[in-house]
Amino acid sequence: MGSEQQILNLYKRAGETPLERLNRFRKAHKEYENIPMTYAGRLDPMAGGVLIVLAGETRFKREEFLLLPKEYEFECLWGISTDTYDSLGLIVDITGSFPEESEIKKITQGLIGKREQKYPLYSSKTVGGKSLFSIARDGEGEDIEIPKKEIEIFSLDILLSRTIRGGELLGSVVKTVGLVQGDFRQAETLALWKSTLEPHETEKFLITKMKARVSSGTYIRSLVHEMGEMLGTGALAYEIVRMSVGDYTIEDSLKD
Repeated sequence: MGSEQQILNLYKRAGETPLERLNRFRKAHKEYENIPMTYAGRLDPMAGGVLIVLAGETRFKREEFLLLPKEYEFECLWGISTDTYDSLGLIVDITGSFPEESEIKKITQGLIGKREQKYPLYSSKTVGGKSLFSIARDGEGEDIEIPKKEIEIFSLDILLSRTIRGGELLGSVVKTVGLVQGDFRQAETLALWKSTLEPHETEKFLITKMKARVSSGTYIRSLVHEMGEMLGTGALAYEIVRMSVGDYTIEDSLKD
């Protein structure tokens, strides 16, 4: 395939799908226009960071790349839960209660190690030839058993905490969800966010930034949702950035 690089470390922006990132790269790099390419591991639309793309013959090594460990920095928004476990979902509960940092530290240590994790209902995992996302959209989520996968959390650390007022939070969600193209229920989602948060414009919500090193296949938004359930406050992944995949880091990723 000539002198083109076969392993590409691309930076995916929050709000775009992996396919949109791949198409944006092809548009900027015409030499790849007719070269077959695939990404080794997806990133949710609301997540940003390292996206490994394999070109040409390297595509056949995809399974090797899928096994590489990953590192993330992410923010947990406490007191609100959605059906997608991030801000692109419909709000299902707002508790208005937030955990103490000591409580968060206690559960994070208990999560380190091997464990089973359910796939998020809103994900691309297939059951009976149909994606969980499609099953959920068709209202059939309660009729199936959600599959699980063994994962391993190697480390999970708190970086910092901050607060955000409801009005600022709503503005941020509107901006970020507005970046997402395609049919992800954006209109319905934003309408519910607005009606839910407008009465809480001046109230403060707690956000905790964390860092995790995990095995392949770990869903960070599911991890955040699980922590919210364990603490009884509810939680969603407010921001997710994949910092590395194996030795491929965000510092070396291609931004254009």
